Amino acid sequence: MENIIIIGSGPAAHTAAIYSGRAKLTPLIYEGLLAGGVAAGGQLTITTEVENYPGFPEGIQGPELMDKMRAQSIKCGARIKTITVNKVDLSKRPFIVSAEEERVEAKALIIATGATAKRLYITGEDRLWQKGMSACAVCDGALPLYRNKILIVVGGGDTAAEEASFLTKYASKVIVIHRRNTLRASKVMQDRLFQNKKIEIIWDSVVTEALGDNLLDGVKIKNIKTNQESRIEAGGLFYAIGHIPNTAFLEGQIELDETGYIKTKPGTTKTNIPGVFAAGDVQDKIYRQAITAAGTGCMAALEAEKFLSERH
Repeated sequence: MENIIIIGSGPAAHTAAIYSGRAKLTPLIYEGLLAGGVAAGGQLTITTEVENYPGFPEGIQGPELMDKMRAQSIKCGARIKTITVNKVDLSKRPFIVSAEEERVEAKALIIATGATAKRLYITGEDRLWQKGMSACAVCDGALPLYRNKILIVVGGGDTAAEEASFLTKYASKVIVIHRRNTLRASKVMQDRLFQNKKIEIIWDSVVTEALGDNLLDGVKIKNIKTNQESRIEAGGLFYAIGHIPNTAFLEGQIELDETGYIKTKPGTTKTNIPGVFAAGDVQDKIYRQAITAAGTGCMAALEAEKFLSERH
């Protein structure tokens, strides 16, 4: 039986592993095999330059940062299995975690499975992803690649409005493309967009193709009411169409919010099931940053350690 099983492979999972490993709890990590459609390491594996993670003044490649975290987890005593958890039983103790053919019992569980950014998979996206295309303006928008360029944001909710506003610090112009003729964003965020002279909104339209050889240099769009197609020159294309939390494998055994994120008690990583903790983007739809995920990973490990000590 395991003291702690950690499900996940991003900054939250590895920070939890580092802390619980140093506490001599010998955590077991199931990092998954292309879980959520991305490699072990989570969203940072599809991020190129990371300039906002403390301790790396020159920046660091996303995959390299995750390799370092993984190595540190192992050094601190974690064991890692590269298979995907497909089922858990939280109805009794010890908890049962099923991954492929394995069934393992655990006294405590840390869920750090993240959330996957929605993508459009338009023509050219496979070639130009992270070469002018991104699903996180806050993560990537400040990179030199996007400076003083026309940047496009796809979406119409609060995230799209926030990311468009953020990008105006670096872009020559920001174009928001939305498939409807009204935004879903809150009134405050809409006002912020409408009042910003660097932001233009194109209504009733969808992006159909990403253009460029080695770097994005434009997009094709289509007006869904008139079917008229046009080309826009741009140096960046950012999706802001939401995220899907990776919680399907929980099969309704834990309390989720209306969009599928795990609900945690305010100021903690505790779920509604004692001994089960949630860290990182699987419970955070506001910040979604590597550093905040790592912080909650630390919290989860400390809370799990306390939980285990109180039961002995």
